[in-house]
Amino acid sequence: MEQLALALLAFIGTHWLLSHPLRARLAGAMGEGLFAGFYSLVALATFGWIIWAFRAAPVIALWVAPLWVWHLGSVAMLIASILFAGSMVTPNPALTGQGRVLKTQTGPQGAMRITRHPMMWSFALWSCVHAAVAGHQAAVLLAAGIGFQALFGSLMQDRKKAKQLGAAWAAYAAETSWLPFARGRFWPGWAAVVAGLAVFLAATWLHPKLGAPVVGLWEYL
Repeated sequence: MEQLALALLAFIGTHWLLSHPLRARLAGAMGEGLFAGFYSLVALATFGWIIWAFRAAPVIALWVAPLWVWHLGSVAMLIASILFAGSMVTPNPALTGQGRVLKTQTGPQGAMRITRHPMMWSFALWSCVHAAVAGHQAAVLLAAGIGFQALFGSLMQDRKKAKQLGAAWAAYAAETSWLPFARGRFWPGWAAVVAGLAVFLAATWLHPKLGAPVVGLWEYL
């Protein structure tokens, strides 16, 4: 359990350092391409540590989730899948190197109208659902770490984009929201819905093959 906590701290800490305080200095010294490779290597190494520590951690039960929590979790994970897919199929100026999107479109499109951080919120939903249904100490610790990274990261990303893109980002951000659905927008577009449904079906199909319970629509098939 201590290894899992250390791995999460390493993942979150290095992500923050390389995304914010040290990014400009290292990218300037190494070049953008080499820095991107180094960043990915550190992220993969620390995430691999998390997986290893999670698998090695003892299973200490905290609660047993009732059946309705599993059903509600499936609905939440479908929403998370649509948000995640929407962040990939919709022009997203929050992604690294995509600030030029602000010059080619008049405002947020698709899932970006629901929240300007659909990918981050998909991770946060994943964390909440998996903590709730798993109900053991290691799962809750893992979910807390991933959820914190997603939401803290989205706030820091807002701050960085405001500094990088100035008035263009301010105008864009004013037309969407950090919190999903805060502006009463619920439809992410057909591309996000279809892609998100495909992600949801694929992920839930893989679930039991990875040693996890049967979930989603596969429970009824």
